[in-house]
Amino acid sequence: MNRRQLLTSLAALPAATELRGQSERGFQLRAGLVAYSYRTQLAARSMTYEDLIRKIADWGLDGLDCTVYWFPDTSPEYLASLRRTAFKNGVHIYNAGVRVSLCQPTPELQAAEFGKIRQWVDVADRLGAGHVRVFGGQIPKGATEQQAIAWAAEVMKRGAEYAGTRGIILGVEDDGGLTTAAGPTVEIAKQAASPWAGINADAGNLRDHGYAQFETMLPYTTSVHLKTQMTDAAGRKEPADWNRLLEMLGKSGYRGFAGLEYEADDAESEVPRLAAELRTAVRKLSG
Repeated sequence: MNRRQLLTSLAALPAATELRGQSERGFQLRAGLVAYSYRTQLAARSMTYEDLIRKIADWGLDGLDCTVYWFPDTSPEYLASLRRTAFKNGVHIYNAGVRVSLCQPTPELQAAEFGKIRQWVDVADRLGAGHVRVFGGQIPKGATEQQAIAWAAEVMKRGAEYAGTRGIILGVEDDGGLTTAAGPTVEIAKQAASPWAGINADAGNLRDHGYAQFETMLPYTTSVHLKTQMTDAAGRKEPADWNRLLEMLGKSGYRGFAGLEYEADDAESEVPRLAAELRTAVRKLSG
């Protein structure tokens, strides 16, 4: 290298360093899709999970929150085939949503829900998913909220301990019943007291003060759902500000997936458009 080449290279260093600095300051977020968005098609078998994975790849999204309700089976052969399809399409199956209700008042019922967690953690392990989401369930008749939280936290703790042996995080979702609001949802995660326990924070499920409640969950958030609507302080629905929510996630230190969950009946026409919006927003903030 001659003197002119050396000086030219040195002059370029500050600019290159600045660009690297900008990238490093970007949030580490990824855009996903929740399979529940296509619940009608999956239930009717007019769409398969393989079809959905290919759509996600075509839309440039990063991953699938694989709501498992419509799996044709959970045989090792099927799960291996689904995992292969995801890999071949560059899609990460990062989360599995399962029908587990944590809040159970008796040891027998708690053991039954724990058994379901074990079953689906093993399925998630075969799929390569690092997260399983469960639900708080309803508060049993005659029980106080604090009793219900303690029961749910006990099942969550046992489930998280088992999930941790597979390197999988268990996240309780704010979604009606005991977990209608952020407060009890956070308490379940806190009382579970495990590095493998967290919250699947669904921004659109909160009944009022949506952004404030979402912020309350951020220190415990391990996976995220974004919907098209949020609630204001009075509980009125308004269009969700995804940029605001993603900024909140990034500033909190969250690194991971934000999955679009669409709940209306026109998914075929609307989800591709919304997926493009989410992909653009995430990439803009993630450097």
